[in-house]
Amino acid sequence: MPLNPAQWQKALAGDSLRPAYLLAGEELLVLEAADALRAQARRLGYAEREVLDVGNHFDWNDLARAAAGMSLFATRRLLDLRLPTGRPGTEGAKAINEFCANPPPDVTLLITATEWSSKHEGAWTKNLDAAGAVVVFNAPKPHEWAAWVGARLASRGLSATPDAAALLAERVEGNLLAAAQEIDKLAVLRGEGGGGRIDATEMEHLVADSARYDAFKLTDAAFAGDGGRALHILAGLRAEGDELIALMGWLVNQLQLALRLANARDFAAQARAERLWPAREQLFRKALRRAPREHWLQCLARAARIDRMAKGREAGDPWLEAERLIAAIAEPRAASAFA
Repeated sequence: MPLNPAQWQKALAGDSLRPAYLLAGEELLVLEAADALRAQARRLGYAEREVLDVGNHFDWNDLARAAAGMSLFATRRLLDLRLPTGRPGTEGAKAINEFCANPPPDVTLLITATEWSSKHEGAWTKNLDAAGAVVVFNAPKPHEWAAWVGARLASRGLSATPDAAALLAERVEGNLLAAAQEIDKLAVLRGEGGGGRIDATEMEHLVADSARYDAFKLTDAAFAGDGGRALHILAGLRAEGDELIALMGWLVNQLQLALRLANARDFAAQARAERLWPAREQLFRKALRRAPREHWLQCLARAARIDRMAKGREAGDPWLEAERLIAAIAEPRAASAFA
């Protein structure tokens, strides 16, 4: 079974390395995990490292040659194979399977992939997991951000009050790189020892607003019924100068999708026809349980009206109406209050 990040930390703390590792997922987390493995390899006497970058014309025979090569100094070797797409293809899968079936002594294969989903999995990942370890690093989910930020602060010798950690999590939500940079900046500003706990007032002054919002997160939050988060994202998009017309285009698209699903006799079949990921299928399934077909028709009509306002074809405040629409999508039972 693939290791989760917590299990990965324990596995890495041992006194030996496994024959093969696949570290996949969110780029920042994968790169940091790979750095930690390389550091552990050096501590364990892996004095040689060979980097193999998999590009369009990569020769997978190079993996076999590298694995079979003799060490110049009779030391342990680390083969650092970088597979950004996470897709080795037929030849690559075969080469990885052959390595895992008979790993050379004193050689460890590290594969890193910064694009990953369940669709990347195959026989080669199962064989690699059996011979070594597979670890998938996912970005924190919305409800996990505060805990992730707290752990990251602690790893840099810092501590913050719960309010301060929550504030930082809100400011950098959806942007791991920004979160890491802000925390590193805090470590520099605070100096050695951290200077005590950071409270919300200090955090407000120290941290730039690096939250990354987009139309996809906006609609996901609204259809998930999280009205507060959806409205916060909408405000962030407006502050960043996003055009409402473009946002409404995507919102209309998602409302039309909701209506097609509501009209379908077989929800699951329609979801497959729409090529929805399982998580998004569940998102819409739950949303449609909260309101009948007529509600989504009304939302679609309201979205068309907002689009006309944004284009200057109808009087009214389009951003205010957009807020009301988002609230109605998230809270159908209170929709009449937003009319």
